[in-house]
Amino acid sequence: MERLSQSPTDPAFVQNPWPFYDRLRRAGPLAFWTDYDMPMAASHSAVGMLLRDRRFGREDPCPPARPDHQVGFWAVEDHSMLELDPPRHTALRGQVLRTFTSRRIAALAPEIAAMAHELIDGFPAGEFDLLDAFARPLPVRVIARLLGVPEEDAPHLLAWSNAMVGMYQARRTHADEVAAAGAARDFTAYLDRVFRAPPPDSLIAQLLGVEAEGRLTRPEFNATCILLLNAGHEATVHTLGNGVAGLCAANLWGATVTDDLIEEVLRHDAPLHMFARYVTEEVEIFGHRFARGDRVGLLLAAANRDPGVYLDPDRLDPARYPDAPVHHSFGAGLHFCLGAPLARLELLLALRVLTERCPRLRVTAPPRYADIYHFHGLERLDVTAG
Repeated sequence: MERLSQSPTDPAFVQNPWPFYDRLRRAGPLAFWTDYDMPMAASHSAVGMLLRDRRFGREDPCPPARPDHQVGFWAVEDHSMLELDPPRHTALRGQVLRTFTSRRIAALAPEIAAMAHELIDGFPAGEFDLLDAFARPLPVRVIARLLGVPEEDAPHLLAWSNAMVGMYQARRTHADEVAAAGAARDFTAYLDRVFRAPPPDSLIAQLLGVEAEGRLTRPEFNATCILLLNAGHEATVHTLGNGVAGLCAANLWGATVTDDLIEEVLRHDAPLHMFARYVTEEVEIFGHRFARGDRVGLLLAAANRDPGVYLDPDRLDPARYPDAPVHHSFGAGLHFCLGAPLARLELLLALRVLTERCPRLRVTAPPRYADIYHFHGLERLDVTAG
């Protein structure tokens, strides 16, 4: 297996990871990324295969001891369905799907469009940051309304979410770990207050009913609500920013916003670049023998730009869908993103309203990606709305 080195915090890589992904892909189905000390899959076929192989899971079968300053974070995260495998994952996901229905999500469409219009009404004259004015507030307000937490608490939710996802960033420091643990504790305490009197038709109220039936423990309940709040906005924020920047760079701003355009935006500049898996049993795959407890990285974004699957993969081209192979931005298999239908609906309506209301929107400064790998999103997006 070829060994390749590339710091994930190197400024050049943060702004343009694609040449390194090409090198990994050319090295074969698996290549060893020395900075992460594990093999990586970067091709569309290898990533797809490993996402669906149940011998590669999310639970570490040989977990290390956790430092005391991280305990508050793991007290939540260890009960998150994102970090669990069957049978516990199956049971927990099934209970959440009882309430997180397609009908409930579809019913949000008028509210999402109304929120988008309201935010656009507040755009300042001249140059402004579209992330702060639109891409960040819209998804967090949507998920807050769905769950049944006050929208005016959105700044707290954003702060806690940003601190918690910091645990998964390559540049993580001791201070970030302390902040993540504190945020998890504060988030849990906040939810305990919300649980006392949730809106009767909210997702939280329905999940409380599932808990009362004995089908959810309180730690699972807390972790599920926090996961939905965090994942329900983090990736959508990045995709909105990346999507607007990408459409403008490709001279496609003003194109009709269709389901195919949304799929291409998701493929072209995915918000999550890497998803790691643990080996649950000794296995040989792609000529490499894995021991139980080994890790493998799945480079979702690299798979999305595999030239063996997508013609001219670096070009944003909505015309390639619906005939192009499905992208891996939402994962696949057991851990396929639970919130994918909501994310697609938000992106469709947000970009459609923004395009219709601001047909002459223009990016005024070169977009720069934030140093948040393995996530991939802009620091800011300076625009004028025209």
